Amino acid sequence: MRLPYELQLGWRYTRAGRATRRNGFINFISGVSMLGIALGVAALIIVLSVMNGFQKEVRDRMLGVVSHIEILSPDGQALQDIDGIMRDARKNPQVVGVAPFIATQALLARGEDMKGVLVRGIDPAHEPEVTDLATTAQRGALARLVPGGFGIVLGVDLARSLYVRDGDTVTLIAPGGQVTPAGVVPRLKQFTVVGTFETGHYEYDSALAMIHADDAAKVFRLEGPSGVRLKLKDLNQAREVADQLAGTLPGNFLIRDWTRQNRTWFAAVQVEKRMMFIILTLIVAVAAFNLVSTLVMTVTDKRADIAILRTLGSSPKSIMGVFVVQGAMVGVIGTLAGLGLGLLVAYNIDVIVPALERLFHASFLPKDIYLINRMPSDPQSSDIVPITVISLVLAFAATLYPSWRASRVNPAEALRYE
Repeated sequence: MRLPYELQLGWRYTRAGRATRRNGFINFISGVSMLGIALGVAALIIVLSVMNGFQKEVRDRMLGVVSHIEILSPDGQALQDIDGIMRDARKNPQVVGVAPFIATQALLARGEDMKGVLVRGIDPAHEPEVTDLATTAQRGALARLVPGGFGIVLGVDLARSLYVRDGDTVTLIAPGGQVTPAGVVPRLKQFTVVGTFETGHYEYDSALAMIHADDAAKVFRLEGPSGVRLKLKDLNQAREVADQLAGTLPGNFLIRDWTRQNRTWFAAVQVEKRMMFIILTLIVAVAAFNLVSTLVMTVTDKRADIAILRTLGSSPKSIMGVFVVQGAMVGVIGTLAGLGLGLLVAYNIDVIVPALERLFHASFLPKDIYLINRMPSDPQSSDIVPITVISLVLAFAATLYPSWRASRVNPAEALRYE
């Protein structure tokens, strides 16, 4: 089957310069446009894939420590009938794990070093149901938390900052002092470090300490756990399940899910992702509209060819089609090249970035700033398909005006001096 001559001629104009070495400058501009589109598309895919990976990595590590849903006492005191609450929560088909806990802030001191920490009182028997701390902690660390033993498990970065290791003692300073005849004095309790954990999330590795729930109740003067933590089958259903529990659990509780607890952080990431998409799309747009200058110069150079085609019976629509095909070919080749390059880098960024860090002796992701210490990537079709479509549409739009000008060429004027 013969292709329409508009396609054949447009493709010939696209590659003619390389074959005949004519119009080198036009071909150079065309190559630059193609390269610009490819680099813009690749940059968009790589950046959005990294941002998706960053969000997913931080979320997964965060949810390895925090719970999907927390049920708390509104006054911060111990929950009444904790067993009944846990039993009622398990009735929801989405709930796969339940564990009681106590959470409060305190100071942890070792010699002259002092750190503000989040202290979490846990039940080692139930904690593996709701978090991954049992797998990230040292072997048997949680099992060494026994009632009355006053053992403590620290985040690995917190332990390093206090210069402690297993067997060392630290002093926990509880908020709210103890009233004595001599005045208000702080409540202090010595704990023995029985292990460390490493989640890969710097915020928790540097500020979280775990003790047994019974010890936490004694230190913070509570009658029992102040909350219940839940793990769900589908973490994306956390908000809906929290609303369901608010309507089914008897009593007045404060119920919050992980999306509400970290709403500001996730909203900031989404806004940043949108802005990066807009900024990098402008790069693709600039490269695509370089096609305008390329096609304008091509039309000027091919005025005689256009006139001959018109005298042979070609319609203005066909002439316009020839140059639309030429510009679209550049856009399609550039987009496909950028798509291939972007996916190649996005799927191998875990190899490329460490190699560059070793080459330049630098760390691109200090974990105390970016929360994680490796470059993640998660290419998603919901990003890649719009990028490809936008690039093709911009390239096609850039061909319309020069092609329209080509269709308006007067054959008599074009051939006057030939």
